[in-house]
Amino acid sequence: MRWTGSSVFSLPMRIRALFVCSRAPLSLIVWLLTIILAVNIPGSFVQGRAFSAQADNGIRIDLPANGQLRVENQFGDIEVSVWKERDVLVAAAIDSTVKPARSPVVIETRQNLLSIKVAGEKIGSGDRINLSLRVPARTHGEIVTNDGQIVSHGQADSLSLNSMSGRITAQLELPLDTDVIAQSAAGSVRSDVDAPGTDEHNYRSRLGQGQKLLHANSRSGDIILTAAAAAASHDSASDTRPPELKGSTGSSGAGTPAGQSSTEEVDEGDVIRVDAQLVTLNLSVVDRGTNKGIVGLTQPSFKLFENGVEQRLLQFDSSSAPFDLVLLIDLSGSTRDVVKLIRAAARRFVDAARPSDRIAIITFAGQPTVVSPLTLDRELLRQRVNAIDTLAGDTKLYDAGEFTMAEVIKENKNSRRVAIVLMSDGLDGSIPGVQGDGSKLEYRYFLNHVREFDGVLYTLWLNTYYEALNDQDTQPEAFDMGYDRMKELADAGGGMFYEVESLDDLAGAYERVVADIGTVYSMSYRPSDKTRDGKWRSIKVTVDRNNAVARGKHGYYAK
Repeated sequence: MRWTGSSVFSLPMRIRALFVCSRAPLSLIVWLLTIILAVNIPGSFVQGRAFSAQADNGIRIDLPANGQLRVENQFGDIEVSVWKERDVLVAAAIDSTVKPARSPVVIETRQNLLSIKVAGEKIGSGDRINLSLRVPARTHGEIVTNDGQIVSHGQADSLSLNSMSGRITAQLELPLDTDVIAQSAAGSVRSDVDAPGTDEHNYRSRLGQGQKLLHANSRSGDIILTAAAAAASHDSASDTRPPELKGSTGSSGAGTPAGQSSTEEVDEGDVIRVDAQLVTLNLSVVDRGTNKGIVGLTQPSFKLFENGVEQRLLQFDSSSAPFDLVLLIDLSGSTRDVVKLIRAAARRFVDAARPSDRIAIITFAGQPTVVSPLTLDRELLRQRVNAIDTLAGDTKLYDAGEFTMAEVIKENKNSRRVAIVLMSDGLDGSIPGVQGDGSKLEYRYFLNHVREFDGVLYTLWLNTYYEALNDQDTQPEAFDMGYDRMKELADAGGGMFYEVESLDDLAGAYERVVADIGTVYSMSYRPSDKTRDGKWRSIKVTVDRNNAVARGKHGYYAK
């Protein structure tokens, strides 16, 4: 006999939410110690609606300001619906041989990423766990299963649906306004939205103005794209009052300083709310006279103001704290001789970085390629650098940058500080006057995501200018726009902009970046103004040191 929990399970019990805070900015792990909506549902959706009746009773969680969400379930299906609320709501349905002692669903927020994962060590062999989620329209989400199905309803700002062998069904709401990319290596892709493509394994279309992005990918499962009017049942939960964590006060829960934890009890039927509003700022301090970085400062040396009001710093990392460094290298149009110089410069970067800094390398042209994930192994990095070769495809800089930020968040297991170092001429194919296909992600959206990124972005603009002889050549205005955008990206990312006039100068520029990173301080605070009105909040940092100036991001939008 299989144990089956259900929503009518009436034994008296208390729900405990254990909050564990680490030193990382907004590092919060929520272990769900009871089963939420445990119902005996087979390992597939019933007409694509596995949990519709019960989903309003799940756990509500604040979505970080930048909307980043990752959901992974290797042991069942995932259903995701877009609704009008600002929170994420998650519920689980468990088909288990025995009653679990605690829920296998783990919710974690760190580095401005909300992560929801099913932990395999907490379930029995053959057990199935299905997840149902409701997400805000501003979500930038990645959904991952193994052999489970994925069903999505509505369209968030950006959704990436990934299943190894399970079927993916994406129902888009009318009016259509989405860029869609669907790929299944061994399965088929079917669209009921517009005219079917000629390739049964690949589908790509801009629907409407393409203001949103949907990417569906399966190795062997089928992908089905449909369209329907927005369903009223997805608009809101049955109870739209902001859920509260009973008994939480002051420094309890999400606000607990590093190294502490607290446990709160919530009555059965209440909803847990996780306050994820923590602002992280990375900044370097330089001497006005010499423009050299100042190291060795401590937290009392800094005062931080938001809209003129001083804020209390909750976390502080000195300039000596380690970084995760990501080299993002533009190889579009590169010849083998050019790649040789790029390899040599990358090796100089690896050699110049501090031993405690982990390094990853990503190259791109038409598609990003992970040359090496984050590692401390310098010899392995040198081997991977030596294997860098030319790449095919037009320049898709913004897509590659978006991929890199998501990859960094996913791989940053130790919650380290993060810096991305981008080398490019800035000539994304979407810029007028540049020939070829450009990024699917528009520049304005990428720029906003850079502003919301918790790390630092440094840009190295490589001068590839040549005189246009005909209309097919890159036009002078395009070179100027590429330059301006690379500079704007560095400013939005709180880093530095470097002009590299020739590839021979690239290695020296990389070494200057490493030196600058060694002067970066990081600090986090919880804003005293807790309203989320979408307005700009200006940030000013003063340093108690003569002739010193702090350099970093200037503010954020309170979404």
